[in-house]
This record gives sequence, C-alpha cells and structure tokens, in this order.
Amino acid sequence: MAATGVVAVVAISTGLVSAQYGQAEPDGGALGAQWTATHDGPRVYPNVHIDWDVPIAMSDGTVLKGNVYRPADAAGRAIDEQTPTIVNLTPYTKLTSNLADSALSTPVLGDALMDLFRNFDLSGLGLGGITEMTKALPAGVGRAFGVDRKLVQSGYTQVVVDVRGTGFSQGIWQVFGEREQQDGVEVVNWAAGQSWSNGKVGMNGISYSAINQLQTAERRPDALRAIFPIVPGSDLLRDIAATGGGVGVGFLPLWLLAVNGTKLIPDVQSVLTGTFDWKWLADRVQDPMTFFHYLIAALTVPSVDEIPENLVSLLQDGTPIRNAWLGHPERIDIPTFVYGGWHDIFTYSSPRVFNAVDVPAGQKKLIMGDTYHLTTGSGLGLPGGPPRLDVLQRAWFDRWLKDIDNGIDSYDDVTMWQQGGGWSSSAEFPRAGADYRRLYFDAASSGTARSVHDGTLAAAPAGPARLTVAPGLLGLCSRDSATGTAGATAALDICAKDARISEAEALTFTSAPVAEPTVISGPIAAHLNTVLDATDGYWSVTVNDVAPDGRSTVWTSGQLQASLRMVDDAKSGRSPNGDYTDPYPILTLATRQPMVPGEPTTVDIGLPATDGVLLPGHRLRVDIFALNLPRGLPLRPLLNESGLAPQHLELDPNRPSWINIPVLGNPGW
Repeated sequence: MAATGVVAVVAISTGLVSAQYGQAEPDGGALGAQWTATHDGPRVYPNVHIDWDVPIAMSDGTVLKGNVYRPADAAGRAIDEQTPTIVNLTPYTKLTSNLADSALSTPVLGDALMDLFRNFDLSGLGLGGITEMTKALPAGVGRAFGVDRKLVQSGYTQVVVDVRGTGFSQGIWQVFGEREQQDGVEVVNWAAGQSWSNGKVGMNGISYSAINQLQTAERRPDALRAIFPIVPGSDLLRDIAATGGGVGVGFLPLWLLAVNGTKLIPDVQSVLTGTFDWKWLADRVQDPMTFFHYLIAALTVPSVDEIPENLVSLLQDGTPIRNAWLGHPERIDIPTFVYGGWHDIFTYSSPRVFNAVDVPAGQKKLIMGDTYHLTTGSGLGLPGGPPRLDVLQRAWFDRWLKDIDNGIDSYDDVTMWQQGGGWSSSAEFPRAGADYRRLYFDAASSGTARSVHDGTLAAAPAGPARLTVAPGLLGLCSRDSATGTAGATAALDICAKDARISEAEALTFTSAPVAEPTVISGPIAAHLNTVLDATDGYWSVTVNDVAPDGRSTVWTSGQLQASLRMVDDAKSGRSPNGDYTDPYPILTLATRQPMVPGEPTTVDIGLPATDGVLLPGHRLRVDIFALNLPRGLPLRPLLNESGLAPQHLELDPNRPSWINIPVLGNPGW
C-alpha cells in the first residue's frame, strides 16, 4: 500500500481527522489556494520606501537601530495612510536581511534563484540533505527571515531592528537577557506610536527572532496583536545550551562566532558622512566576544570545584540567566502561529509552546515539518503540503491585524509531517487516544541489527543480563549529529537518513514487525537501570523506524548526563500507570548526584515528542549510546570524572529497563 494511502487509513480508522472546522486538509484546500493567490497576486502599492538605521531609544538610554520599510507610490514616496506594523528583532545584523531582500527583489535574479533552488536536486548522489536546504528558499523562508516586500506592498510597515549589542545597535549583547527582553516590549511600543502606524503590531522571524517574539508576547504589550514564530525555543538551556547536561558543541561555537563576528562590522556610511557612533565602538571594545567565556570554561575547567562563578550561574536555579532563558508561553494571550521541525535544535520547545499558549480555539496553530534548523520550511508550498511560510504569515497577519475574514483561523490547529507517512492534520498534539505502554529491553537477539548488542523489545521483562557499551565517534555520522549541527551534517543521506552506521556503537533493541499501521504520537521516556565503573557517564537514546530492508530512521532522541539525573516531578509528565512520559531534568550542581561505581542506578531520559506511523512490516527500535557527539559533550569536569569508560545497562527482571511509548493502533506487540 502506498504511504499516503496508509496514512489516510490510519487517520480514518483511529478517528484522527479533525471535523471541528470541517477541513482536515494540510494544504488548506480552497482556502490555502486563495491565501497563496492573495500573497502572490497584484500588489496594492507599487513600491517600498526605506528609512535606514532609524534610531530607537530604549529606557536605559541605549539606542537601537532599525530599518523601516513602508508602502510607497509609483514615485517611491511613502504613503500617508497608517498601516499595521510587523517587527523583526535580529542579532544577525540588518545587513543580512538587506542582502536577502535585495536578492529576492531584484528583477529576474529573484525568480532565477527561486527556479534554481526549486529544481536543484542532488539526492541521486546521496546528498539529499543539500537538496532539502535549497528547498527552504522557495518555501518562503527568505521572506520570513527578514523583509517581505510583498507583505509591505500589501499595506504593512515592516521594522527590522538590530538586537542590543549586535549590528549597528549600541549596548552589550545579552543573549536573551532580561534587559534585551524588555527591549522587545519597548520596540513594539515605539512602533505602535509612530505616525505611520495604526497602533496594531505583529512580530515575525526565525530562530532567535522567533524566541524574542515569545519573550515579548509573554510581557503582553498592548499594541502586540499577533506573532508568527518560526522554529522558536522556549527552554533554552534544555533546547540547545545544555541538552541533558551536555554542551551543544555542534552548534554553539560557530553560532557565537557568527553573531560576535558580524556585530563588529561598522556602519561604513556613517564613517564616510562623519556621523559614526563612538558609543557603538566603545560597547564593542568592552565585550567583543560575548558568551565565549562560558563556553571556554565549560570545555576546559578540569574539576567541579574549579568551575568559575560565571559558569556556576548557568548551573544553578534562580540566577538571572537561568530565569531569562526559561520561557513562560502560558502567559501569551494573542494569536500565535508556530512552525517547528521534528529534527530542529528547538524540537523540544515548539509543541510545548503551542500547547501552552492561552488563547481561544482557532487563534493558535502548529506546523511540524520533517526538517532541521537549516532546512526550515522545506517541503512547504508543494502539492499536498501546507502553503509557504510567507503565504501563511500574510494570511495570519491579515486576519489578526486587518480583521480580514480569510479563514486562516479555520485551518487545522495542528498540521504535521507524520514520519514514515506524509502530511497529516489533527485537532491537537499529541493525537488523542494514544495509549502509553512499556516495551522492555530484552537481551535476546532480534536478528535485525549489527550493533554492540542486538536485543529485543518485549512486552514483559526477561532474564538478567549485563550489556556494555563504550563511548565512540560514529555518532558524528548520525541524525543526532545533523540535529546538533543545525542540519549541516544532514548533507550526507548515509548518515542522516540511516542509523546503521552509528548503530555499530550502540545497544539496539528491536520489536517484532507491526501487523497494521501503528501511530506513535507524543513524548517518549526511557527508564534505564544502569551501572557505571566511574562517578559519571553519559547516555543517549534514540527511537527509530526500521524498514523491511533494514534501513533504520531516527524519529526522536534524548540524552542525559548520569550525575544530573534528578528529575523535577512538578514539571514532568506521567502516563496513567505513573511512568514518566516527559521527565524534566533539573540540571544544577546543587542536585548533582555522582554515581557510585558498581551500584545499579536508575536513569530516566526524556525524548522530545514526535509523531510517526510504522507501516505494516516495519519495526520499532531503540538505540542506546554512551556518548552523543557533536549534539552534546559533557562539561569538562564531568567528562574527566567519566574517564570515557564503558557503561553498562543492567537487565534485571526485578528492576527492569523499558521505553514508555504512546501508541495508537494494534501493533501486535
């Protein structure tokens, strides 16, 4: 049976199709086609007028710089009418947005780029990941990242502002600090009060510019009416800075280098005109390489006792930086449209944000694509899939900033790429009706994997066994590597789309083949009975779909530093039988519990929520690793304590180990 047919059967047989709004069409049906036609159709205004580097004074005297894009007449004069305003706060300098805007708006060049990327395909060479990156631009990611001239010419003003301490803005870059978050509120208020504004403000942007949308909306400025965050994070310590207690070395160093490097680019025009901002220069000299001292300390300090005070602030609850990095999306009370990716660096947060936002039905939406950070939006705008990102954000803002009844509020609340299947719609996520069940780790061979130990997933605990796995480097060629590098290593299909290379360094446990389409929907938790030979170690777990030909595809993964295993029960999810579904690690030095060598110790590891369908003949597999480079590297003092020694999974029927899986259907196990 074709994959699309199977997904349709699953949706109907398990009651997953939402009839609440009478739609249940990922592409939006006739309404989706109309949203695209509206955005790509004739422009209301023929031109765009740009005011460059407009000063925006903050309450503490720091001056931010923003470019203001306004609708203009045929002569290039800004219109007199007041319009809604879209604010984008970026740390990547307005120059980046300007370059993207120039390329996309240049006659012939913009269309040529779109055609090139739309037809570019290296998948036949095993480089499908590169192909997916190129598909992001035709999916509207370029216009959603910075400036969308089509949006401006339809009657919006767009303001792109350099975040404090970046681009041409004064100040010290705070990396989402409290003062930076207050700036978001003040920029929204400034925009609402300008003569060209009608007082209604929305926010857009990707990644960093999505996170600060959430942070601003949590503070509820009166003028902010709607947001459109694309791949946002909300729990930044657990999302990327220290996922499971491991430093995100695949992403953080290059990202910090990029932002710190571009913030040092001066405003050349001001130099030539004699208006150079010397306060800007003094701020850059004061802190040229923001946050690198944290990263250097995390990777070099040899022992826990020598951890410096600045790094302690990241490893201690209640500090200003920990408080600032933990979002409160439940405080958001305006229409919110979230786009996330199943393999994005912020996968953990995106569905949680959607579920937490407190608005009436129809005023929040979630799309989850089969994407990494660098492939955001890939696949949108294609037949059967959701409309492009720029189309959706236009429809969203038209509805909530212009009161145009375009039907976007009736678009299904949740639209997902169902892994193993295709695009699917639902009224909620996780899907209703999922039944959590334990699958126990059994040492008996499944006969399906070439791994350190090929075991079985069983419905009941089996006999005792001690299975040993050692840290290794094959994780560099894995889907986790691709996630941890924002999608860079996804270029190689042999690594990102098949786990069999990395599984050579894993303990694998594989189920019997499913008898009928079986949906997995929701967060997953691994309960491990472990034994270490040192006072610390590192565990990583993946959940995979194994095809009849042996291909093993990772759907979701989790990791945890063994000594940081203490869980905050108040913030954790549990299934009806009391098992964790979403254990929430505290990740502080105060709650650290060094392992006792040789003593069995329970470790509970959460895996971000996912949604997938196992087709008949496919199997579920769990891989267990003793390291997860480059997704996470233990803090240097904890790495030293581990000695990179082999680690043991103790299979004991009296203290069993299992995976807690949310299942819809009858898999036969």
